[in-house]
Amino acid sequence: IAQDVFSRLLARGFVLRDTVQQLRCERCRRFLADRFVEGTCPFCAYGEARGDQCDKCGKLINAVELKRPHCKLCHEEPVVTPTEHLFLDLPKARMGTGMAPLSPPVSPQLQEPLERWLERAWGAGEWTANARHITRSWLRDGLRPRCITRDLAWGTPVPLDGFRDKVFYVWFDAPIGYLSITATYTEHWERWWKNPEQ
Repeated sequence: IAQDVFSRLLARGFVLRDTVQQLRCERCRRFLADRFVEGTCPFCAYGEARGDQCDKCGKLINAVELKRPHCKLCHEEPVVTPTEHLFLDLPKARMGTGMAPLSPPVSPQLQEPLERWLERAWGAGEWTANARHITRSWLRDGLRPRCITRDLAWGTPVPLDGFRDKVFYVWFDAPIGYLSITATYTEHWERWWKNPEQ
């Protein structure tokens, strides 16, 4: 189901490709998943920021931006290494990103409709203060393309030539897991999730 969602996003022009710099631990002989790298936040100087975001200031971080990064497995300093990845094009704005679209865009920007939906959802009062804070910081800074693949040996494989040795990044496929686990109980899972009365 995660692969199907990805294929639909790809067909609708929501997927970009780009070469990024990633942290690789030479001692462990692998690229480091975000939870396996820690360092000092480049924005607020929090000393235990992870490779994807800072839990103190809420800013998204590219792991190579961390100051004094270290592998949480062996504590060695990782090496910056280039690798190609896929991105979810959240802003739907390609001007000046340097990223190559994999298919033509067919829909408007996402930020304005997302902001309207979030205002209604926040008004209902069902979001935690931390979730609201982090989401507001993403919107304040403007939506950016977000990497959806990783160089890992475990995870959901990417069904696209040139990327079959990669897996989906957990923030992309884990939420889809709420849908896919339902499919293990009923073949009518889509009807259950899309029922407007419930």
